[in-house]
Amino acid sequence: MKCLILAAGYATRMYPLTENFPKPLLEIGRKAILDWLVDDVYINCGISDIVVISNHKFFNHFSQWAEEKVGISDNGSLKITVLDDGSTDNEHRLGAVKDIEFAVDSLGINEDVLVLAGDNLLDFALSGFVSYAKKVKTTCIMRHYQKSVEKLRKTGVVEIDDDSLVLSMEEKPAEPKSNWAVPPFYYYASSDLELLGEGISSGCGTDAPGSFISWLIQKRPVHAYEMPGNRFDVGSIEGYEKIRVTYQGINRK
Repeated sequence: MKCLILAAGYATRMYPLTENFPKPLLEIGRKAILDWLVDDVYINCGISDIVVISNHKFFNHFSQWAEEKVGISDNGSLKITVLDDGSTDNEHRLGAVKDIEFAVDSLGINEDVLVLAGDNLLDFALSGFVSYAKKVKTTCIMRHYQKSVEKLRKTGVVEIDDDSLVLSMEEKPAEPKSNWAVPPFYYYASSDLELLGEGISSGCGTDAPGSFISWLIQKRPVHAYEMPGNRFDVGSIEGYEKIRVTYQGINRK
C-alpha cells in the first residue's frame, strides 16, 4: 500500500509567504506540516512507501526535504518518492485528480492508496481511517459534521445512508444537501484507481480531489468514515499564524 500526498499547489492566497516556498513545508509545532503527515502514516499506519506529488517550481524543495527525512528515519525502511508534475504556475496546474492519475501512471500503481492533502494537520491518527477502509473493502472518504452553511458551501458535502454508504457528493454546493463536510483525505481501492482515466474523460472535475468521488459513486460503492477528531487547514497567512501561536503539538487519539 502506498500513500500519495498532494503537494503541487501554489498557495497563492498565502503570498508572499509561499511565493518561493511550498506551503506543506511550513513549520508548525516544531516541524513541517508534511512531517506531521508522514510521521503519522509511517508510525501509526505502517505505510512506508510515500509519494509526494510536487509541481516543477517546488520540486527541489521537496526533494531535499525527502532526502533528509529518509536519512533520519530510524530503521531505513521509509521510502519517499517525489514526483514533478511539470506545472510551473497556478494558472497551468494539473489539479488534484490529474495529479493522482499522473502518480498512478508514472509509478504503475496497482494497489490501494491513501491520498492526503499536504497542507492539513490532524489531531488524530489516520490508522482508524485505514482500518475502516480495509474492513468495508471499498474506496472511502472522511466526513465531519459542519453546522455552518457558509462553510459547507466552500467544501465537499455528502449524503449517506445508515451504513455510511455515500449516496451523493457535491463540491462547494450552493445549497448543501446535508451537514456532512468532506476533508481532503481519501482511501482509494486499487480497482477504483483504474477508473481515473474514464472519470476524467467523462468530464468529472479535476481541481478538487473529491470531484472524482462524485463521479465514482455512480459506478462503485464508496463509504464515509466519521472523523474522530479535528483537522487544521492552513489556508491563509492569518490562519497559519493563529495555528502557530496556539499549536502545542498534536495529541493523537
